[in-house]
Amino acid sequence: MANPFPPSLPFDRVVDALVAARRSGVAADAEPLAEALTDVEAAYRAEAAVAARLGGAGAVRPARHWKSGAASREAPVLHSPLPPQGVWASPAEAGDWPFHARGVEAEIALRLGPSVTARQAAALDRAGAQGLVEAMTVSIEVVDSRWRQRGEAPAWLRLADLQSHAALVLGDWQVFQPRDWAAQVCRLRVGAQAERCVRGTHACGDPAWVLVDWLRHATRDGDLPAGAVVTTGSWVGTVPAEAGDRVEAVFDGIGGAVLQL
Repeated sequence: MANPFPPSLPFDRVVDALVAARRSGVAADAEPLAEALTDVEAAYRAEAAVAARLGGAGAVRPARHWKSGAASREAPVLHSPLPPQGVWASPAEAGDWPFHARGVEAEIALRLGPSVTARQAAALDRAGAQGLVEAMTVSIEVVDSRWRQRGEAPAWLRLADLQSHAALVLGDWQVFQPRDWAAQVCRLRVGAQAERCVRGTHACGDPAWVLVDWLRHATRDGDLPAGAVVTTGSWVGTVPAEAGDRVEAVFDGIGGAVLQL
């Protein structure tokens, strides 16, 4: 069988570093690898190669859980398949889940009704993609990095590291329906920190903005299964947290999620 990841020394070094960091719990040094990945497709290949090397359920493609987001409607939407071992139902306890650092984000996750093929995804417009969503919920993403430099690591290395994803908590699912997202209130409580309360702060103005790009990307490796889930970007940025903190995200009119770190 042909090697799906053709040999490339800098590319292989990125994959080796990320695999070693995940297995050992010791963050890797991004500095020697700063120029190793030259574009978004190289970063996506590295994501897939790391999952293949680690094996287990996390190597199944297409994945059932995803992280997608963009800095604005004008910016590219980036996507990462999430290892299912780190997707938990609320209320969740992180227990001994390995973290180098802990940042938390409050998000809305969307769940597909039917399965989707690449051909179907290619023909979708935004209204058609939104019509495939059956449910939504509040989610808490824990952000971490396998790179020692964390957020200062080069962008393609951070993308190869699943966009610095560590874990995802999903609240109770609600029937998806159009909302006035500009008026949507989100509250995040982290340990003893003051509550953060924001309104209409999704970077793209609507969590469903990512759907067309996500569906076209996720179906490149085969049919996306019915019930696939995508979390769609933070409403409060990334908030630092500590071991022992209780994290609660609430979206008025939708629900909430709780994580004990």
